[in-house]
Amino acid sequence: MTMAASRGSLLALRRVFPKGPGCVFGSVSIFSEEVCCRAGTASLVHTTSRQLHTPSLLFATTFDSCRYFSSASERKSVLRIHAVSLYQADYNDEEDDAQWKDEPEGKQTYLDPMDRRKAEEEEEATWWLYDGTQESRDALEAMRAKEAQKKRWIKNARPPVRVSEIDERGRAYGRGSRKTAEARVWIQPGEGEIVVNRKDFVTYFPRESDRDHVLGPFVASQTCGKFDVTAIVRGGGLTGQAGAIRLGLARALEKYNPDYRPPMKRQGFMTRDPRKVERKKVGRVKARKSPQWVRR
Repeated sequence: MTMAASRGSLLALRRVFPKGPGCVFGSVSIFSEEVCCRAGTASLVHTTSRQLHTPSLLFATTFDSCRYFSSASERKSVLRIHAVSLYQADYNDEEDDAQWKDEPEGKQTYLDPMDRRKAEEEEEATWWLYDGTQESRDALEAMRAKEAQKKRWIKNARPPVRVSEIDERGRAYGRGSRKTAEARVWIQPGEGEIVVNRKDFVTYFPRESDRDHVLGPFVASQTCGKFDVTAIVRGGGLTGQAGAIRLGLARALEKYNPDYRPPMKRQGFMTRDPRKVERKKVGRVKARKSPQWVRR
């Protein structure tokens, strides 16, 4: 029996009757135990010699020794041993990969609906712009930078939150300046007494225009006679000192109660007056005046 014939008869035997020493199926001839052993031995010798590239004569055995493979279970393992591919490998998981870490219950693992909505809106607004090229990416980045700048402008345009600032003695402080004069002003609830450099208000400012200038924030905020004022002013003349005290008084009222700010802001009492005397120029009598022209 040739090698191909023995292998074909063996496959036919396994399909027809896999168990028992012999088999009969229709017109198929009876395969005895000796034929089965011969076919198994021939197939094993051929397969082993082909895998190891050695002559089949080295593995030739007698037909009597193949009777040990007559049982079905042993014959099955012998016939299928050449089809199993085994190689040396490490099947153990790494320590870090093998240990599973459960997520904490309170941790948020899903996308915020607001973020998802913003992403969808941005995608809808820019789907026509992006086509995968470098120019489209640059244009998209420029558009995103412009949108971020617009958001910063809107945020910076919002008015700041103002709170009252009162010290432990119940006083509010404000600092003002006008021309070269600088004033520090403290206010506290009282009967409307005003002291400037340890002098009475009327005595320090003999001109009525200067007095009206100082009392302007009280009139705008409708708080005349409700606060006592203590002011220390240095530099400049009476007009500049009166303007410095007015600005310091307005800022002190704002610190005491932020609700006083809008009416004083409308009257311009919260703005520092930048006007000053212009310096003298070379070749001029004063800042702008030229010397008298003489014909001869």
